[in-house]
Amino acid sequence: MTGLAERQAALVRALVAAGQLPEGFDRDAIGTASKALLRKRSGEVGDHLPHVRATLGDRFFALFAAWAEGRPKVSTHADAEAFTAYLESIGELPEQSRRRRLFSPRRT
Repeated sequence: MTGLAERQAALVRALVAAGQLPEGFDRDAIGTASKALLRKRSGEVGDHLPHVRATLGDRFFALFAAWAEGRPKVSTHADAEAFTAYLESIGELPEQSRRRRLFSPRRT
């Protein structure tokens, strides 16, 4: 991997997987971009799990952010499945979801 490719990979890790911030980047700007990407990711998962998002309300994003910390995205469907399992493991999965575990048929 070239020096540029290594720096780019480090930047991506800092943005989406809580990696160490590469030298020369503005911490505040990267933090803002990282939060925006996490919000986008949580919205995509929420679209796959509308009943979970609706039931958890304002807690959805906080729970998602806690789960997603240090976990890079594989796919939205995989995130939805893993997040549902996480919610179940901590006793936060809504009753309706425990009974049916509904997922959108589309995969991204």
